[in-house]
Amino acid sequence: MAGKRVSMRKIREVLRLTHELGLSVRQVREATGVGKTAVSEYVARAKVIGITWPIPAELSDGELEGRLFVPAGFHDGPTKPVPDWAKVHEELKRRGVSLMILWEEHRAECVDGHGYSHFCELYSQWRKRLSPTMRQTHLAGDKLFVDWAGDTIPVIDPMTGEVHEVHLFVAALGASSYTYAEARWTETLSDWCGAHVNALDFLGGVPKATVLDYVPGHIIVITCRSALCGGAL
Repeated sequence: MAGKRVSMRKIREVLRLTHELGLSVRQVREATGVGKTAVSEYVARAKVIGITWPIPAELSDGELEGRLFVPAGFHDGPTKPVPDWAKVHEELKRRGVSLMILWEEHRAECVDGHGYSHFCELYSQWRKRLSPTMRQTHLAGDKLFVDWAGDTIPVIDPMTGEVHEVHLFVAALGASSYTYAEARWTETLSDWCGAHVNALDFLGGVPKATVLDYVPGHIIVITCRSALCGGAL
């Protein structure tokens, strides 16, 4: 985790609010002032070592810290099981997958596996050895890249207070990165088509091709004829 670690008192409070009161990550953040990423990490670290709530009374702050975090200067050594970094790299391309989730799976399979910080460091070192990505040159009006972006977004009805989850459609021109975004209730065909219509109307024309990147590891290109779609960008 980046940044300064919070006190063990606050970490204990994060675990108490999460397990005893069942608060969400957002609610714990608001109650303690600890960032959402840090809250998720502390809960995940405690889960890996089998600590929930209540924390055993005989477990001091120093002992708890020693179990939750790898001591400064600690080196896992060559005997630790090495994750399949190529598989980790591919898994990270999936929606909702993070290094924290993959590290939890690694520790579930290998109890004596790497600590989270070292896991991230080793992956970063492995990734640096990958061949550089080929630089692409985009022509103006040539391609429009479209996709559903990440997880859903909560929207609150101001009249009823009811929370609805919406899906974010994003379209961006390759040359200028000029972007259009729109929230939709679903990812069904009608919403998909409607979002495209609104995006093209917003942009004031159509590209030569629409590039759809919804299949992991694959790119689908849809060509668009100006005679059918209106004026080109």
